[in-house]
Amino acid sequence: MSSLLTNESSLIALTTLRSINKNLNMVQQQISTGKSVSNARDNASIWAVATVMQSDVDSFSAISDSLNLGASTVAVARGASEQVTSLLQEMKNLVVAAQEDNVDRAKIQTDVDQLTEQIDSIVGAAQFNGLNLLSGTGSVSILASLDRAADGTVTASEISIARDDISVTGGTAVTATGTITDPASMADGSSTPTTATAVIAGTVVEGETYNITNGADTYYYVARAGDGVNEVAAGLAGVVGTNITDVAAAAAGDTITFTNSGSAAVDLGSSVTDSNTSGLAAVANIDVTSSAGATSALSAIEGFIQVGIDAAAAFGSAQKRIDIQNEFITTLSDSMKLGIGALTDTNMEEASARLQSLQVQQQLGIQTLAIANQRPQVLLGLFQ
Repeated sequence: MSSLLTNESSLIALTTLRSINKNLNMVQQQISTGKSVSNARDNASIWAVATVMQSDVDSFSAISDSLNLGASTVAVARGASEQVTSLLQEMKNLVVAAQEDNVDRAKIQTDVDQLTEQIDSIVGAAQFNGLNLLSGTGSVSILASLDRAADGTVTASEISIARDDISVTGGTAVTATGTITDPASMADGSSTPTTATAVIAGTVVEGETYNITNGADTYYYVARAGDGVNEVAAGLAGVVGTNITDVAAAAAGDTITFTNSGSAAVDLGSSVTDSNTSGLAAVANIDVTSSAGATSALSAIEGFIQVGIDAAAAFGSAQKRIDIQNEFITTLSDSMKLGIGALTDTNMEEASARLQSLQVQQQLGIQTLAIANQRPQVLLGLFQ
């Protein structure tokens, strides 16, 4: 049946053309934006996942900046530590030269003092954006990653960098934990040995300087990595036994026993003291103007050099870890960008082919609609 009021063919053609135009608009939008899912209306679940992933990618960019800043700060500390170690090695050469009696120790001391001041200058200047890892105590945290759990919870991961104070000033004196209560007087010239003891106690920190005084002379032991009270006691005993004539020293656990087997009075001082908590603070006390001072300096300088080496090695390891983490963050960010692209980007080859197909369909739809619209004209002929 043909109807003058209702053109079924025209309605069908019009519906088809509307669908074609809708699809054509969608393909044109995908081509112009480069995304097959550009908003939640296109595909809510894909858009939600891609949005969360993009948020993480943006965060990783900020984390990379944080790691670069941290790496630069640690690099400054490492470079300064290496330079300080080099200066300490030069100082060792001067201390060795001062062991001879026929040298001008005063001039050597001047050189030692200049090196000490230069070390202090380097440590003071070893800062990046106001942060100096070679001064003070504690640690510095560098944001390293954001970890997302399956339930969506996000936690921050950090790299902790311990400060390593190797300044030559500002050491803090620590109260002695034991005393030698029986300095040997031996006034009667007896050869009977006289003994006295001192006990080392407390926590030992690498770089701390322990000393024993014998009259005007001071003998040092610099705590090294892994040292405990027993190692400090043994180190001090070795220093005393080597440098003080007629006095033998032996360590048993945390106790040092001093034995005077000579006929003259020997004053071992009043205490065994942890003199400085700053790693190289005792460098400022080096005095090679006397034979005893030069000998004492020789016993301590190796420990000071080791403090510098340990600091440089620690910062070098930390810098390497930061660099590895930064590379991982970059790789992870790139992988996530590829994942987001796979979810949301337009397949341009497919879109191009689909665009041409829809344009042809649109032209055919328009022609079909034109033909359908002419159908009522046929009914007019029935009444002529």
